[in-house]
Amino acid sequence: MTYLCLCYHQNMKTRRDIFQAIADPTRRALLMLLAVNALTPNALAEHFSTSRQAVSKHIRILSECEVVSQKQQGREIFYQIEIEKMKEIDVWLERFRKIWEDRFDQLDNVLNNLKT
Repeated sequence: MTYLCLCYHQNMKTRRDIFQAIADPTRRALLMLLAVNALTPNALAEHFSTSRQAVSKHIRILSECEVVSQKQQGREIFYQIEIEKMKEIDVWLERFRKIWEDRFDQLDNVLNNLKT
């Protein structure tokens, strides 16, 4: 499993990972919109007070990191979320879930001991 993807930006090879894709609040908002439905760039841009060009930049980064893909339908391009790629975040977080569960269990024990 790899968390890095090679992307090309301004004729230079750069590395982007899934966490860069979700690091920005605008990109997270775009992903939330795309989780519901595939949308065109214009439809996505309508949800933001920034320029269409700024939203397109965020879409490009999400595409480079393979978190969204595009599908041509007639003259329109629709972007959709790639759930399999998003699962990489879940796999990474799974390591922490066990720690959190253990700590909650310890807290439960302390609270139960305080009650008695």
